[in-house]
Amino acid sequence: MNDRIIDDISNYIFVRDVPRAADVLFLPGGMHPQQPEYAAELYRRGYAKWIIPSGAMGTRWESWPGVADKADIYTGNYRSECEFFIDVLTRHGVPRTAILPEDQARHTRDNAFLSRKLVDENGIKIKTALIVCKEFHARRCLMLYQMAFPDVEFVVCPINCSGITKENWYKSERGINRVLGEIERCGNQFVGDVKDYLLGNALVK
Repeated sequence: MNDRIIDDISNYIFVRDVPRAADVLFLPGGMHPQQPEYAAELYRRGYAKWIIPSGAMGTRWESWPGVADKADIYTGNYRSECEFFIDVLTRHGVPRTAILPEDQARHTRDNAFLSRKLVDENGIKIKTALIVCKEFHARRCLMLYQMAFPDVEFVVCPINCSGITKENWYKSERGINRVLGEIERCGNQFVGDVKDYLLGNALVK
């Protein structure tokens, strides 16, 4: 097996920075509580003043499919990813006044650009922002949030929710499918956005 191929893919997809103080923390949607739990931990440690959870539900569903883990703890009748994340955040010490929810997003691009719209509407000035996302989702989140906020410095703080990591993704068919799927999405789904970004065109209208 060619370790260079594995290393190149791993280094591209699995972005990770050291957490540091920022103006806001972005939380793209999902069904795993580990994401908002980690976001709450970073908030309690003083890494951000605001948390912006984003998400209605994925495009595959017409209604909230349910919590993916710790369903015995998080038993609410959640209608969206955002509502679920708010419950987790407040249970873990984040005051409701520090949470700015976005509950319309259906995919990662929506997470980024609808969060930008929300930030602008609330007059929040951002120089540095954290992104707390799943490990294998890190590159795509960084790409899209950076395009939505071209002047912001992002610090990516991923969390392992699904068992797919930089160290093991290539050892299972499930991991391979997930990571190669992310590479495909980073290319095919966002060709227009990336091209506009590289050419310096404004993506936020």
